[in-house]
Amino acid sequence: MQSADLKNLKIAIVGAGYGGAAAAKALSLLGAEVDVYEQANRIREVGAGIGLRPVTMNRFRQWGIFDAITKVTSPSEYFEILTATGDPIMKEAWPADGEQTHTHLIHRGDFIDALLGVLPEGMVHLGHKLESIEDKGDSSVLTFAGGKTVEADLVVGADGIKSVVRKQLFSGKGPVFSGEHAYRAVIPVDAAHGMVVDDNLRMYIGRGTKVYLLPLRHRGQVSFDITALCPDGTWNPEVTKDDLLATVSGFDERLVNITRELDMDTVNIRAVYDIDPVDTWHSDSVVLVGDAAHSMLHHQGQGANSAIEDAGALADALRQAASPKEGLAVYQATRKPVTDELQRISRQGWSEDEINDVFPGQKPAAAGQE
Repeated sequence: MQSADLKNLKIAIVGAGYGGAAAAKALSLLGAEVDVYEQANRIREVGAGIGLRPVTMNRFRQWGIFDAITKVTSPSEYFEILTATGDPIMKEAWPADGEQTHTHLIHRGDFIDALLGVLPEGMVHLGHKLESIEDKGDSSVLTFAGGKTVEADLVVGADGIKSVVRKQLFSGKGPVFSGEHAYRAVIPVDAAHGMVVDDNLRMYIGRGTKVYLLPLRHRGQVSFDITALCPDGTWNPEVTKDDLLATVSGFDERLVNITRELDMDTVNIRAVYDIDPVDTWHSDSVVLVGDAAHSMLHHQGQGANSAIEDAGALADALRQAASPKEGLAVYQATRKPVTDELQRISRQGWSEDEINDVFPGQKPAAAGQE
């Protein structure tokens, strides 16, 4: 689109999470008029650490916010997958993107604070819970709780796994329970029983349980996450310390000790959900990004990265296309095949026997083999 057309484009983004905040930054750099509407009265990300991949960091470099993000991260060279007792399964450098080779480990709260901190003051409007969206073709009208309405040339649905935009316009299918729970806590490095000595992610797997140690050494902390099989699909289930200990029975005794010493009041507990692939992400004036479009299980660590990539691809497509309609089609054609595959892979089991399906050629060698 021509620069003048982009500057006349009024964009409303629903949701101020990773996808919404990143889209706001990328689209505002096009010169468009951008407003973000977030249902919460206060934005707060709890739980754990995540890894920002090299391709994601290069997007931040492109947007001029690389330094703002990196100052609250720890750069990581590789990730490692081990058995429950610490025998190596695989060790691999993060996939590089050009000269960017490090994945940057960051606390979710620091990440959303950094993203929102690079947006112009007044762009994000809190306390706006979306009730309905009317797609009028060349524009759409949002109606929020309390009756306020907003009309925009383009609406970006970045409202997460329970997206109102997706449900009303694109897919009535709800979230799908994975049969797993995630238990997440952030602990001091000193409480990690000597298991964190560098800035690299390690995952221990056994009997359907995955234990992640993600260093946040710039904070003097570690993100300690357990993902375990459980049939209870309650979004926020009740779980005891004994329940957690049962999931890590047979694991390295240091991991058991970390679990035993957790303060349960600090553990974020939730059932793990994703969504089935959505056939269509856009109309002429509405488009989905992030979890609203392709919420995926966390086993590939790609949820936040995919949301950032969506934002960049959407801005690229709008800049290069002749019209918003054409740009949205290019965006979907670019991103959907990628996220469909990530959703598929993320649903695969990560038992020791199944690791070869996720990382071909990385199945543990049989005893006695080199």
